[in-house]
Amino acid sequence: MSLVIPFTFSGVTEIPFGSEWYALTVALRYDILRKPLGLHFTAEQLSKENKEFHIAYIEDGKILGCLILTTKENGIIKMRQVAVAENQQGKGIGKEMVRFSEKFSIEKGFTTIDLNARKTALPFYLSMNYKIVGNEFEEVTIPHFRMIKELK
Repeated sequence: MSLVIPFTFSGVTEIPFGSEWYALTVALRYDILRKPLGLHFTAEQLSKENKEFHIAYIEDGKILGCLILTTKENGIIKMRQVAVAENQQGKGIGKEMVRFSEKFSIEKGFTTIDLNARKTALPFYLSMNYKIVGNEFEEVTIPHFRMIKELK
């Protein structure tokens, strides 16, 4: 079942797995996060996303940004696959999605957001009060840092 969002809707919202909106977020994540690294999604990877929360930034019927929230144990939720359309980066879309995700997570009873940030994204997450935990490591062939934020 698809979520009906008016064509003129603008903002951040949760979208359902398997919807047309979800398919558009997969395409955006591929273009921004996977394609530059020569990586592809497998059917198995995508099928595992059915139990996750899918967040999208929509403007005039277009997906401009998206991310996924994955439930962990002990009040922790993991933010992953954060992507903003290349021609929209630097316009505050990422910050709006992260703020929405923090409020959304609090409403769902989570106390901490955990994420693996690409090294190039560190300034973005540090500006939003995420803290580095541990040392640099490699994930999907590039340097990352684990970061967390306690939710209030």
